[in-house]
Amino acid sequence: MIGMALPQQSGSELVEANRRFYDALWSDARLIGPERFNTWPLVRELAARSRRRLEVAPGLRPRLPIRGTRFVDISAAALRALRRRGGSVVVGPVTSLPFPDHWSDLLCALDIVEHVENDEEAWSELSRVAAAGATVLLSIPLHPARWTRFDDFVGHRRRYEPGELLGKLVAHHFIVQQSTAFGMQPRSNLLLGLGMWWLTHRREQAMWWYNRVMPLTLRFEKKLELVSGLIDFDQCDEVLLVCRKQ
Repeated sequence: MIGMALPQQSGSELVEANRRFYDALWSDARLIGPERFNTWPLVRELAARSRRRLEVAPGLRPRLPIRGTRFVDISAAALRALRRRGGSVVVGPVTSLPFPDHWSDLLCALDIVEHVENDEEAWSELSRVAAAGATVLLSIPLHPARWTRFDDFVGHRRRYEPGELLGKLVAHHFIVQQSTAFGMQPRSNLLLGLGMWWLTHRREQAMWWYNRVMPLTLRFEKKLELVSGLIDFDQCDEVLLVCRKQ
């Protein structure tokens, strides 16, 4: 499979595998603006009262407003597209963010920490750059027993047990204010398998469909049903967390 990250890879090999996979994907994909996603009503309200906004590894699916936001990613292809749309960009990994301590008052890192070998470095960096009182948006895949071929294909290194995730949040001073079920993984195993096969063996045709069908599917995204505190983790494979940095 193109860009598949295998469990035995070292940290540097894992970064390079993810870079190859996403550079190839974002070189052929079209940027979709944040207003197209079901996260937009939440983000729009938060962004309106935040001066220093940072989104980590958005690829071409940013959730924060592009203009006025700093973006950091390992994919040069994604950063070029974001810069053309008015974003301020810098190359860097989540394990070594090129920003001062306590810099951001709105920090977005969706589907990130599960991709790195040393997730403790990633958690520490997110905590370091978030100012006291900052809002931090995180999305995290749950339940290792629910691992699928999709996790392998997109370069995941782990899923979190709920107790492990809660321990990470406490250790790095993130207080959960709201949460909801989240995720872009296809529900149909058949469609997932077909999509991976086409991306691997018929890339040009697959990207043609991806660029046309992906925006259409966003019209059918359910409205985020945020609840105060934590949702029942057993009922979702991935969770979106709205946190405050203590």
